[in-house]
Amino acid sequence: MKQYPVTVVGSWPRPAWLLDAMKKRLSSLPDLQDQATLLAIKYQEDAGVDVISDGEQRRDNFYSFIADRLEGIRLMTLAELLDYVEDKAAFEDLLTALDVPAFAIKNPVVVGNVKRRKPLVMDDYRFLRQHTRKAIKVTLPGPYLLSRSTWVKGLSDSTYPNGDGLGDDIVAVLHEELQELADAGAEMVQFDEPVLSELLLAGRSKTRTFMCAALAASSSPEGELERAVSLLNRVVEGIRGPVLCVHVCRGNWSRNEDVLLSGPYDGLVPYLNRMKVDQFVLEYATSRAGTPKALARLRSQAQIGYGVVNPRTSDVEDPDEIAQRVRDLTEFVSANRIYLNPDCGFGTFAERPVADAQTAFAKLSVLAAAARKLRGED
Repeated sequence: MKQYPVTVVGSWPRPAWLLDAMKKRLSSLPDLQDQATLLAIKYQEDAGVDVISDGEQRRDNFYSFIADRLEGIRLMTLAELLDYVEDKAAFEDLLTALDVPAFAIKNPVVVGNVKRRKPLVMDDYRFLRQHTRKAIKVTLPGPYLLSRSTWVKGLSDSTYPNGDGLGDDIVAVLHEELQELADAGAEMVQFDEPVLSELLLAGRSKTRTFMCAALAASSSPEGELERAVSLLNRVVEGIRGPVLCVHVCRGNWSRNEDVLLSGPYDGLVPYLNRMKVDQFVLEYATSRAGTPKALARLRSQAQIGYGVVNPRTSDVEDPDEIAQRVRDLTEFVSANRIYLNPDCGFGTFAERPVADAQTAFAKLSVLAAAARKLRGED
């Protein structure tokens, strides 16, 4: 792998014709998803990305797709979930303040025993492997996100009275999937755990964003973070082969930066250091993340997926400025540990992408240009 490899966080904007087919549940949808994936591959390869994803073209969003692949899960809109929220008015006010459309975003909800109906991502990986010679990143929702955001009182508690049993079943599903990916030769596997920053930054507040739709987290952020570390370490235990990554951001559902979480990663570092993974994929494209000085406290061999372009803006960053920001990072992190990536995905929610394909392509292209400058190739 070259120095300063360029990669993505995961999602790519879905074409309008794919969104239409998804809404209408057309019989041709699998073929159209293949076509959309081939387009996502071409965009990434043409932009100069070194480690590509499939663009998550077969997913409604970065974690709701599990409803099609796991037993015991039902996909529900946030509007439907309002019936199970004790303080409906407060929840509606929260969605409005956060700029979240209740009917456009869906959440997977546990309604029975959770187990695999079919692989979560292995089929997607095999298709991608057949159509690229690039290294591949496979993305999966993390065990903490799944065990907390899918548990809803009144729907899940008859099967799982508390989150412990659900956590055990989620760990089993993800461990099996990860082992299969490792056996198949996947180069990188990333677990998405965006809720970790919320635990840190929202603290003991009873108000959670839609990423914790069940509002299942306890009043102790420290206890929840301990739980997150334990769950992830159980998932990756004994796995050899892929570069294992954890992605932590501050929300990617709105272009209004004011409604997204703000605050540095400092308080998360002790917990990240105990996760038995190789790389932390973090967002630093905006001032909301603070300075990268906190990264100096990560364990010495940990790789950094450095978010240096903002997927939620139309303005395309300057490669010279990106290169300088990365040089500044090398004051705290050695160059051979740094990957370049966007802050988050470009199409996190199918019906509410944060970018169009042309903008996403331009942003990946400047990432690749910055990497060439850093390597002395330009």
